[in-house]
Amino acid sequence: MSDEWLMRIWILVASAFLIAAIWYFGTRPRQNSQGRRLKTAERGERPRMEPTLGAQLEEELAADGDAAEEAVQAEMELFDSAVGEPAAPNSELGRRVSEDFDKIVTLYIAARAGQVLRGPDIVVAAEKAGLTYGHMSVFHRLVEGHPERGPIFSVANIRKPGSFEMAEIQALETPAIAFFLTLPAPVSALDAWDAMQPTAQRMAELLDGVLLDEQRNALGRQRIAHLRDELRAYDRQREAPPLTRSPRW
Repeated sequence: MSDEWLMRIWILVASAFLIAAIWYFGTRPRQNSQGRRLKTAERGERPRMEPTLGAQLEEELAADGDAAEEAVQAEMELFDSAVGEPAAPNSELGRRVSEDFDKIVTLYIAARAGQVLRGPDIVVAAEKAGLTYGHMSVFHRLVEGHPERGPIFSVANIRKPGSFEMAEIQALETPAIAFFLTLPAPVSALDAWDAMQPTAQRMAELLDGVLLDEQRNALGRQRIAHLRDELRAYDRQREAPPLTRSPRW
């Protein structure tokens, strides 16, 4: 093969590679932000993340160390009669008739980013929402005319131990407060929810806070409808007569 043919072949091969390279780099989609996030991580910088209401609350709770776990403990300790001293002078108001329950429904009011909920504001909002300060130094919604039946729902501080001590109320600051009802309640589950949800909404407005569900997401209509369906089913289940076995013949 002559040198002229070798030159022609080399030119054709080089042209093919050049065309392939132009096609590859011209049609290849732009690199997404993942590459930039990787470089940022390699430099030791934190990538920018869009904040969510749930994340904001978690960050506030994390400021107290392991406060997320403490928040759960605080809620459960409210049901333990051996924890804490009862509030005076209404120490019996809001005391649960029974310590047995099989379901808890929880809502939260969280302070907006960079803010806190202050004790005096919480007290005023609770009074305007028709709550009673009582047992365990927290607020309760009682059955009108029958406080001895126990609380329909209660409102506690998210920070351990969950109480609102009036001697320290002026200095109290918290990232969130928790509304919770335990079932069975002194009224039907659906009626208890219909008492708690509007009260929580009203207090959120008074405190300029954000109303969240049990997963610390903004409480929306879809979630409200789902919870109402759950509680309606709970009421139906409790009203249904127990199943009995048919006699064998």
